[in-house]
Amino acid sequence: MLSLNFPGYDFRFKSSENKQQIFDIIRKKFVALQPEEWVRQHVIHYLSIDKKYPTSLINVEKTLSLNGLRKRYDIVVFNTDGSIHILVECKSPNITISQNVFDQIARYNLKMKAEYLMVTNGLDHFYCNMNYEEEKYSFLRQIPDFSR
Repeated sequence: MLSLNFPGYDFRFKSSENKQQIFDIIRKKFVALQPEEWVRQHVIHYLSIDKKYPTSLINVEKTLSLNGLRKRYDIVVFNTDGSIHILVECKSPNITISQNVFDQIARYNLKMKAEYLMVTNGLDHFYCNMNYEEEKYSFLRQIPDFSR
C-alpha cells in the first residue's frame, strides 16, 4: 500500500482467499484492505495513539439517515456526554479533496453537529472548527488532542 502522510503504525494484516485484510482496533475484526480503508485505519491510529482519544469514544462506519437516504460516515469521535466531537471523512489517496468532498461532510454534519471536522485522503488533511452560533467555521492546523 501507498505510504501516507501519517506517522508509522504497527498494523496487523492477514490474507484470506487471496485478499489482504487489516485489523480494525475499533470494530475488533479484520476488514478488507482497500485504499480508503488504508486511510481510515491510519486516521483511527492517529486519533487513538497520537491524539490520545480513547478507542471507546471512536465509532467507525455507521449508518445515518439523511433526508430519507441511508448514508455511512467513516469515523466519529464522541465526547464523554455522547455529543459528537469530531466527524471524519476519509477518501482514497487517489481522490482529490474537492468542494464535493467538503459538501458531503457538510451534509452529514447538518444532522450530526460535530465540533470539529476532518477530511483526508491520507496525503492531504483538512481540519475545521465549527461555530454554530455565528454559522461559520475556521480551518485549523490540526485537530486538538483529547482532554477530559
